[in-house]
Amino acid sequence: MASPFISGMVAMGLLTAGLFFFRFWRRTGDGLFISFGAAFCLLSLNHVLLAAIGIPREEQSWVYLIRLAAFALIIVAIVGKNVNRTGRRTGD
Repeated sequence: MASPFISGMVAMGLLTAGLFFFRFWRRTGDGLFISFGAAFCLLSLNHVLLAAIGIPREEQSWVYLIRLAAFALIIVAIVGKNVNRTGRRTGD
């Protein structure tokens, strides 16, 4: 388990990345950016909770579900971006 200081720095970096994605979303209106911003904010929350609670084995706790949700959100956003509304892949 990382020290709370290191977890805080990682959480701050993830939150900063999420805020940048929200900024890109406001500029472009692309849904991919809002999905990435939300996922990075979830990953930041994951690190904050791990540091605050002090769980010895994070992969066996409920906090791991937050990380799973963040990566599932990223996967769904990428697949949604690559498949248009008619069900055909873009670029074909």
